[in-house]
Amino acid sequence: MSSGDVRKKIVGPDDAQPREDVRATDGDASLEDAVYGATLRPRTFEDYVGQRQIVENLRIAIDAAKRRGEPLEHVLFSGPPGLGKTTLANLIAKELGGTLHGSSGPTLEKPKDLVGILTALEAGDVLFIDEIHRLGAVVEEYLYPAMEDFQIDFVVDRGAYAKTLKLPLKRFTLVGATTRAGMLSAPLRDRFGLMYHLDYYEPADLQHIVERSARVLEVRIDPAGAATIAERSRGTPRIANRLLRRVRDFAEVRADGVVTGPVADEALRREGVDERGLDRLDRAYLRTIAEGYGGGPVGINAIAATLTEDLETLEDVVEPYLLKIGFVQRTANGRKTTAAAFAHLGLTAPSGGDGPGLFS
Repeated sequence: MSSGDVRKKIVGPDDAQPREDVRATDGDASLEDAVYGATLRPRTFEDYVGQRQIVENLRIAIDAAKRRGEPLEHVLFSGPPGLGKTTLANLIAKELGGTLHGSSGPTLEKPKDLVGILTALEAGDVLFIDEIHRLGAVVEEYLYPAMEDFQIDFVVDRGAYAKTLKLPLKRFTLVGATTRAGMLSAPLRDRFGLMYHLDYYEPADLQHIVERSARVLEVRIDPAGAATIAERSRGTPRIANRLLRRVRDFAEVRADGVVTGPVADEALRREGVDERGLDRLDRAYLRTIAEGYGGGPVGINAIAATLTEDLETLEDVVEPYLLKIGFVQRTANGRKTTAAAFAHLGLTAPSGGDGPGLFS
C-alpha cells in the first residue's frame, strides 16, 4: 500500500461528526469526559456499539412502554466494569424523555438518603444505582415498596402508638448496575422486570469504538492503529478509550500526531500493555502462581498477600479477563495457571499441566 493510500485511510478531524453531535451538552458526561472536554459516550442507541441483542430488547421494551403510556419496567445490568452499564442507563433515560438521577450503593447509607432521592423523582424519571449489590439491608427494605407500589412506608412512633404512613411516589424506572450479581439478595433481584448480563466486546466492535472516539478527540488514526488498540483493550470499551488517550499522547510527541499500528504498539508497550492486553499487575498475578506456587492451585488470599494487593481488585479487575482468555482456572483448591499462561510468560509448564486455555 502506498503512502498516499495510507493517508486516505487515516481517520482525522475532518472525518469527525458535527461538533454539536459529539460534544457534551448535558449532565451525562463522566468526570473523565468533562476533564478532557469531550464525551465519548454514545448519545443514541444507534451510536451504541456491541451488546446487540441487549440493545434490541431494550428498544422494544422502551417502545412498548411508551405506547402504553407506562414507565419502563425496572432494569438490572450485570457484568464486569467498563462495559457500558452507565451508558445504557443514560440512553434509557433519554429515550423515555425523563431525567437521569444517579447514585451508588455505598453512598446510600441511611433510609433518609434514599427517601430524599425518591421523593424528588418526577414521572418518567430514571433512578440509576451503581453497585446496587452494596446497598445496606435497611435501605434495601425501603426500596421494595418503592419499586413495586411506587410508595414509601414510614413507621412513626413506637410500641402501641406505632403506625405506618404511606408516601406516594411518581412512577419511575430504577436501573441497577452490579459487577457481582451473585451478591444481590433474591427479593431485590426478583423485583427487576428486565435483567441483562453484559459480556466482553469483540475486537471488531472495539475497533469501531476506538475509531469513533478518535474522531471525537480529533486524533488521526489508521485502521491498523485502531485494531492494535482494540486487540489490547481486554474486551472493554472503557479501557479502549483510556489506551487511545495514552497512544494519542505518544503519537503527538513521537509520531507527528498520527496513530499507526507500529506507533500504537510502541506506545502500549511503554505503558506495560502486552499483545494480549495484559498489564503489569496481570503478569505479576500470573507469575506469582506460576513461579511462586508451581502453577497452583493456590488460594486467592495467598496471592493477594504475596502481591500486597487488595483482594477485591484481584477478583473484580484482574481475574475475570484472565479467566475469559483461559490463562487461569478456578478450582475447589484455588487458582491454577494453564499451559497457555506459561507459554505467554515464556515459562515451561510443569509436566502433567493443564492443556491450552479455552480461548487461547
